[in-house]
Amino acid sequence: MSEGLTLDDLAVPLRALRMLVAGFGHLPAPFVTVSTIYPDRLELTFYDDLSAFEAWREALGISPEAVIYREQSDGRTRVLTTSAERADTIVDLVGYGDIIAPQPVGAAG
Repeated sequence: MSEGLTLDDLAVPLRALRMLVAGFGHLPAPFVTVSTIYPDRLELTFYDDLSAFEAWREALGISPEAVIYREQSDGRTRVLTTSAERADTIVDLVGYGDIIAPQPVGAAG
């Protein structure tokens, strides 16, 4: 797993990140994860802003059909996930957004 890895072992996802910054620096900033557990992956996570997830999905040329939708927290949070390979790295996009519960008819609000 991560035992014995060095920073050099993370060079590929870090290089991919540098390429993404150069090509898409105008897009919303994600929460970035590079991990020794998955040294071939780069994760870009967006909290409370699914439009940022969509901007990155489109910029990376990932089709909408490749996005997986699920819900968590008893249906209060939607989660979008997808992946693409860029610069010899698997780039994972993850987006979290609140699900607004509909108001019952006649409810004061």
